[in-house]
Amino acid sequence: MQIFKFGGASVKDASGVKNIVAVLQTMEASNKVVVISAMGKTTNAMEAVVKAYFKETSSAIIQLQESIDYHASIVKELFKEGHQVHTSIQLLFDELKGFLFWNKSPKYDFVYDQIVSYGELISTTIVSFYLKEQGIKNTWLDARNLIKTNSNYRDASVDWDQTQRNIKENIVSKGLYITQGFIASDSNNFTTTLGREGSDYTGGIFAYCLGAQSLTIWKDVPGVLNGDPRVFENTALLHEIPYEEAIELAFYGASVIHPKTLQPLQRKEITLFVKSFKNPTASGTSVTNTKSLVPLIPCYIVKKGQVLISLSSLDFSFMMEDHIGEVFKLLAQYKMKVDLIQNSAISFSVCVDNKFNRLEELTQQLKGKFKIDVQKDVSLYTVRHATTKKLEEFTKGKNILLKQVAGRTVQLIVQE
Repeated sequence: MQIFKFGGASVKDASGVKNIVAVLQTMEASNKVVVISAMGKTTNAMEAVVKAYFKETSSAIIQLQESIDYHASIVKELFKEGHQVHTSIQLLFDELKGFLFWNKSPKYDFVYDQIVSYGELISTTIVSFYLKEQGIKNTWLDARNLIKTNSNYRDASVDWDQTQRNIKENIVSKGLYITQGFIASDSNNFTTTLGREGSDYTGGIFAYCLGAQSLTIWKDVPGVLNGDPRVFENTALLHEIPYEEAIELAFYGASVIHPKTLQPLQRKEITLFVKSFKNPTASGTSVTNTKSLVPLIPCYIVKKGQVLISLSSLDFSFMMEDHIGEVFKLLAQYKMKVDLIQNSAISFSVCVDNKFNRLEELTQQLKGKFKIDVQKDVSLYTVRHATTKKLEEFTKGKNILLKQVAGRTVQLIVQE
């Protein structure tokens, strides 16, 4: 069994859906679980629906219409009028509208998961029907019936035992299965999600539970590059990456691989391939138990829109373990993802991702106990395998607020 994962860029329009057929025909459309993300920027569009919903339901319906029209244009290009897919997609959108009217929960994260998940349900329905139109038999599976999690909405943790039982009961070899990335469900069968860009992680979950031969993530780039080409110049393809190195790159924010994806793969030594859906026969990048990065060159990662919080005690006393422990307790309470920490005798600095928009609540708590300075919209750069020459070139002209060196890794917080 092989696991294929196609991201939103690969199904952003009708030609993208057609290209999935071409890829599966080239790579043989059997013994595969195909995990598919929401189409194009649908997740962003659904997030806009959530925001509108918390203002008023009517504005959410208006916002949703953009997504309805977007998918309708793709369906119109792929299928004849009267095809069953039209009814299936309409039913999904009607379900979503129903939720917008009957939901009583004021909890943002819960509502987010129930709404945003429809992007994946709709995209996989379209792809599954189109594959059948092209003579490729497949079984559509609802990932929410297979992947079970806790109720930590927007960043749920997997119940591995129950998930493995579900997957093994519903998937047999020699078939082709189409399912959703990113989504799952809790013990009450409410939809949960695995974190933004979590479709890669879904692929890793299926690969682990099925003992798959490999997981292939199909991208619009030739593989894993040593930097995001949208940010860094003269990037190069990494041909082979050890599991440990890939985990480090993902942890520091490399956008090509989701951080959680690699752990289940490493446990069973399942090879991860990152390939281009534009050129499916090219070798791309392989992540295995190889010993060294090939080629061994500096790798550059950036996380933009971060927040640098600098703390010191009000009476200039030492920042002791109890102070730092209290800070971390608050960071966890307000769901701040910590990307970098640095401390001295009387100060403590932390770079965080405010993705749950709870910074103001956190700072109000900290102000009562610490002197605090907050700098928003900073960028966190991480350079792996940095050489002195390359680092000098890279840092030239940058307004560096904080620098940290740990072994082969240099991290810089930059005000841009």
